[in-house]
Amino acid sequence: MSCSDSLLRHSATELATLIQQRKLTSTAVVSAYLARIEALNPSINALVQVRMQAALADAWAADRALAQGNCRGPLHGVPFTVKDVFDTQGVISAVGLTDRADYLPKQDAVVVTRMKAAGGILLGKSNCPPGGGGGVTDNPVYGATRNPHALSHSPGGSSGGEAAAIAAGLSPLGLGSDSGGSLRVPAHFCGICTLKPTSGRVPNTGVFDHPGGLSDPRSQIGPMARYVDDLALVLRVIAGEDGRDSGVIPMPLHDAPVQGVSGLKIAWYSDGGIEPVDSLTEAMLQAVADHLESAGALVDAAFPSALSSARGITERYWSMSAGTGAQSIQLFSDWDRFRSAMLGFMASYDLILCPVDAAAAPRLEELRPGLFNHTLPYSLAGWPCVVVRAGTDAAGLPLGVQIVARPWHEHLALAAARVIERALPFTPCVVAQSVI
Repeated sequence: MSCSDSLLRHSATELATLIQQRKLTSTAVVSAYLARIEALNPSINALVQVRMQAALADAWAADRALAQGNCRGPLHGVPFTVKDVFDTQGVISAVGLTDRADYLPKQDAVVVTRMKAAGGILLGKSNCPPGGGGGVTDNPVYGATRNPHALSHSPGGSSGGEAAAIAAGLSPLGLGSDSGGSLRVPAHFCGICTLKPTSGRVPNTGVFDHPGGLSDPRSQIGPMARYVDDLALVLRVIAGEDGRDSGVIPMPLHDAPVQGVSGLKIAWYSDGGIEPVDSLTEAMLQAVADHLESAGALVDAAFPSALSSARGITERYWSMSAGTGAQSIQLFSDWDRFRSAMLGFMASYDLILCPVDAAAAPRLEELRPGLFNHTLPYSLAGWPCVVVRAGTDAAGLPLGVQIVARPWHEHLALAAARVIERALPFTPCVVAQSVI
């Protein structure tokens, strides 16, 4: 299946419309994706479980239901994939751990249930680090995932398998998770888009090591796709209370602003006092800032002074179990002060434009120091972030930007991402020639 196949170039939103209008069948769409998985996945190792016959049966049922006038929801007949941390009824959920290599959940995670209830068809599950967390997508059960833009390079982690699958055209959209940058860094490395929602927007119920509530407010589930509009579509499907995750807050979702970014106040920076970025990343951020300004935004070079304390607070949080009660109290006091300082900065702005990482994807064997430096602050703050591709480095690897909004204002970050996507379009199915 070549990248020129127009069916695989459609966004999930377009696929849903075409299927509901009966201009495409779900069976044809699912068959095309399964053929591409069969051709390319062995080289990339992005998907670790594929529901070959079951997905085709689900697609046939979706087509039959539509013929009878029964549309199941906004994703009717559209295939999707999920990171292996999500429980999936009857589908192995190993999470890269040898002691779970044959584990079959008895029910779906809440967000998987919601995707299916909206008409989506589960194609399969994507690779992740052992236990579902970390910056390298490699584990003793399934091995390493490769970046489809260059097989010698990393797709990042921990949602690296999902990002690689979508970038390679093995899936139109999917779900991943993010505690410190695990949606955003893989999206940046693989040239796709993603949304980390506001903390408390989406339930973590049924997700491995994501207990929800007060246990780890940084951990968020979010959509990954090749097109920004698909992120907004999926957010409406998966958001909202489930009666089990005590951390979910019943906040309404906002519609996208009709004026795009016109009149929005945007702060932008390239290093933020955290870590210098390479020259191409800096030039890309400047170009994106200039474009947003030309689109009517009020753009200012500025960054929150609290950013530089984010890694220290995060590392103390990671090692909290080894500390004393007094140290834990001090940690959360410092965390609260950090969040207040960030909100104080955001009182003057609607959005922040900043890096996702200091450079493009590293080689598989390279352990980059400071990974997640530019994403950790917004995990601690609990703010929504969108990543969208905005450039390419000298080796042809994608470069993304991070757009951050204040809590519950995902619509503004998505609006800015749409402006960037439409100004700097990229072919969504480009993969390394050695893969094809």
